[in-house]
Amino acid sequence: MKERLEAIKEQTLKAIEGSKTLEELNDIRVSVLGKKGSVTEVLKGMKDLSSEERPKVGQFVNETRAKLEEALSGRKTDIERNLREKRLAKEIIDVTLPAKKVKAGHPHPNSIALKEVERIFIGMGYEVAEGPEVEYDYYNFEALNIPANHPAKDEQDTFYINNDILLRTQTSSVQIHVMEGGHVPIRMIAPGRVFRSDEVDATHSPCFHQIEGLVVDKGITMSDLKGTLTAFAKEMFGEDIKTKFRPHHFPFTEPSAEMDVSCFKCGGKGCRFCKGEGWIEILGCGMVHPHVFEMCGIDPDEYTGFAFGVGLERIALLKYEIDDMRLLYENDVRFLSQF
Repeated sequence: MKERLEAIKEQTLKAIEGSKTLEELNDIRVSVLGKKGSVTEVLKGMKDLSSEERPKVGQFVNETRAKLEEALSGRKTDIERNLREKRLAKEIIDVTLPAKKVKAGHPHPNSIALKEVERIFIGMGYEVAEGPEVEYDYYNFEALNIPANHPAKDEQDTFYINNDILLRTQTSSVQIHVMEGGHVPIRMIAPGRVFRSDEVDATHSPCFHQIEGLVVDKGITMSDLKGTLTAFAKEMFGEDIKTKFRPHHFPFTEPSAEMDVSCFKCGGKGCRFCKGEGWIEILGCGMVHPHVFEMCGIDPDEYTGFAFGVGLERIALLKYEIDDMRLLYENDVRFLSQF
């Protein structure tokens, strides 16, 4: 039995020394020390030995097992070290090589313009409000003094979901939600997407963005409106900008006006950018109609206010001298990378 164990040990040590992979090493361990391994089989035969031989053989078996386990452990360490060295040799990094340039994204022209508008009005003490894009007809039209038979309702070319629900055509609906809350005074702007059934061309789109503004307080006058919007225009387009207000009509404001700014390209002399007129229309505005206050539960005898609405794309087109609105939505990296 000792001779058999000695033979197993010598044969196994040679196999261990010649093993190249951890899988080979594990197979050797199982074939020698496993449940059906050669050393285990020798141990099972000890029951046939005499009581005098059994301790001596048992000691020799333990010594053989310990020797083999030590050899297995040592060879495993060597194989793992060799594998690690090969992997490190493959994964070596030459720090002197030039790095790959990472193309980082940046804000869209609309986002840049919106951030600038928000900065200006937040600096004046305004809050930014939000409202649903899928809106009730009541908030989009009726509460804004546009009843079912009003001609302005046909002009909107609205996307209706059913008779009572639609895709909002203006962010003015957010004004109604805010005023219904009854927390006056109010100073807010409401940027957001709006939807109209327009044909796509250089200046129109079925989906675009508006920024609606609203101020409600005691003693608010047309002078406050003109002063606020003039300050906004100068901050947005430059201190040399001049403004003028032309009478207009909106159902939810009275009196109403459209505001023009002097062309910041030619200084008002007339050029291609302003179509030779020297002025550029940028927004509509007016004093909140008393009936709109009544619909929202605000006493028009105690409070007055003004509202204005400006197209975000229009601001971006003017500020960055873009002549086609479609460029903002075509995802052309050559165009977008200029901003």
